[in-house]
Amino acid sequence: MNIVESVNDAEHRELRWMVQRSPDRDEVRRALAILRLAEGCAVSTVASLTEAARSSVYRWVEAYRRYGVAGLRSRRRGRECVTVTELLIDAVQWLVERQPEELGYLRSTWSSELMAIALGEHFALRAHASTLRRLLRRIGLVWRRARPPLHIRDPQKAEKLDLIAQAIATAGRHTEVFFLDEADIDLNPRIGFQWTRRGQQPAIPTPGKNRKAYLAGALHAHTGRLVWRGGERKNTALFIDLLEHLRRRYRGAKRIVLILDNYIIHKNRAARRWLAKNPKFALLFQPVYYPCVIS
Repeated sequence: MNIVESVNDAEHRELRWMVQRSPDRDEVRRALAILRLAEGCAVSTVASLTEAARSSVYRWVEAYRRYGVAGLRSRRRGRECVTVTELLIDAVQWLVERQPEELGYLRSTWSSELMAIALGEHFALRAHASTLRRLLRRIGLVWRRARPPLHIRDPQKAEKLDLIAQAIATAGRHTEVFFLDEADIDLNPRIGFQWTRRGQQPAIPTPGKNRKAYLAGALHAHTGRLVWRGGERKNTALFIDLLEHLRRRYRGAKRIVLILDNYIIHKNRAARRWLAKNPKFALLFQPVYYPCVIS
């Protein structure tokens, strides 16, 4: 009687796949042994064919009887990692959501070595830096350069934001409030990536030499109406042209409030002279290095 009585079609296909394509030499030997035993070969013959001891062949047969083809798969060598626990994962995720300075470390970024120290000091958890690097990848984190944003604070930020919010909220019948800004316009289209056939590069017609235009616009804070002017340069003349247009268009307004950034063309000598002649215009500058967002 065969030591391996029968192999169904699905297992037969899987065993043949292991023999033909598995990169693991031991898996190939085990699968080949089971296939030959199922064909009626003797244990001694299979042991000679696979260059294994008879006792090894009997162990493979026992593993196959208990677990099927999965029992013939090679296990990962070495000791299994027992340091990664749910508590460790929660602690690591807690750390990456905070800056090292918050915990008293004179560092701006987390390294795996510093994280191992912090886990020991704050959570009494021991984990090697290499273990943490594997864990961080496993939970979806990547090692990448941080973005360096400006960290310059305007000491009058709160006061400026309050004035802007107050101007919008208290605008009356004869007061108009606008958000003002400038923009650059490229006449040549921006050409990005697209799906195309291999070896073929699509062509997109362009006007030729790129020309730039500049716009200055004022968005009404309440009606959403946009007033704009165009020019060949983004300078004080463009800014004053927009102010003149607002003065003529809102002739009945007793006060026109402009909320704008700290660009030099808004506050140089020529702009100040024009504003001195038109006192109904009031300028509210946003905080320095802060994009003003009013909800």
